[in-house]
Amino acid sequence: MRGPGDERQNFVQPVLTAPGADILAALSEASTVTGIEGDTRVVPYNIISGMSMSCPHATAAAAYIKSFHPTWSPAAVNLSMKFETNPDAEFAYGAGHINPARAISPGLVYDAGEVDYLNFLCGQGYSSASLRLVTGDNSSCSRATSIPAWYLNYPSFTLSSRSKSVITRLFPRTVTNVGSPVSTYKAIVNAPTGLKIEVIPNVHSFESLGQKKFFSVKVTAEMDGSIISGSFVWYDGVHRVRSPVVAYVSS
Repeated sequence: MRGPGDERQNFVQPVLTAPGADILAALSEASTVTGIEGDTRVVPYNIISGMSMSCPHATAAAAYIKSFHPTWSPAAVNLSMKFETNPDAEFAYGAGHINPARAISPGLVYDAGEVDYLNFLCGQGYSSASLRLVTGDNSSCSRATSIPAWYLNYPSFTLSSRSKSVITRLFPRTVTNVGSPVSTYKAIVNAPTGLKIEVIPNVHSFESLGQKKFFSVKVTAEMDGSIISGSFVWYDGVHRVRSPVVAYVSS
């Protein structure tokens, strides 16, 4: 499934990609290969492609990372897989192809907890009643708890416009140090003509594990075409924490 996702235009979709093409997979012998009338073939294995093949790979990668970091939140595990990928077209591959072996030591993570996601849902227009269908408790939405979608502590940065124009957005973010206790990261920006990415501040020094640092990313895009993309990387000499930045004209 290619992006962008209409219901989440503030995020790069898909998030990432995992092996899902021509996978040798187990197949139920309770049905035929295709399930079509006249097809009598019954086999224990088949070559299958699709998201149903990618999902088990991504799930296994998450379980692998969690085995090394049992105290990490689901968001930290999820986001760590986005940093050690092979970048390509963002709306085709998201942050890129997962690399579980490198994801166990991402250096930095963009963490987010339950409250962050509840505030995000409130900002998306959820009522207190609809929010409680998700949480199963007495959570409620108010103006104070509602945040714009781009405030969610996510490692991708997306802005859209309905016309070709100059658009600007400021994204607040926080990174958590999970690499070397004492380390310094510098933001390295890769932006094509027409896309300006400012990371403020662009250097962070950490003194302990778990330490958090706040920064902002200001993105300005001159939309002459339908999409323009770049990225920036937090780099300490060892870890490369990459974030895609995408601007596009929405339909």
